[in-house]
Amino acid sequence: PELCAVFHCRGCWTVLGDSLQLCAPEAPRLDFLACFKVTSDVIWEDSPLIGLEEPLLGCAYNALSCRSCGLSVGFILHSAASDLAHFRGLFCFFKDRILCYLLKNQMVIEASKVDFPAVTLKK
Repeated sequence: PELCAVFHCRGCWTVLGDSLQLCAPEAPRLDFLACFKVTSDVIWEDSPLIGLEEPLLGCAYNALSCRSCGLSVGFILHSAASDLAHFRGLFCFFKDRILCYLLKNQMVIEASKVDFPAVTLKK
């Protein structure tokens, strides 16, 4: 718990989740954080979408957004290629759409600038 953080919406600062529920992606090319749980301020679309661009090309997912301001903050994968299959059913936040409040030093930093410890999801 050296790096405990609260995840906030970049648009309105609503709390969306925290690092205690985090499963950091192992692949550096992925620009999102995956969580087991999120707050009730994260809502998702009922209708699934199909990704037309990388990294979600050909994947079926539901879009996640902030209940307070409506900003699109991520997705929940339902169908994916083998390299993303271990993220199915998790709440994935785009790093460029969230801010992290680091509890230890009480500062806010962009999620893309934080290196969370890796968690092995494939097992």
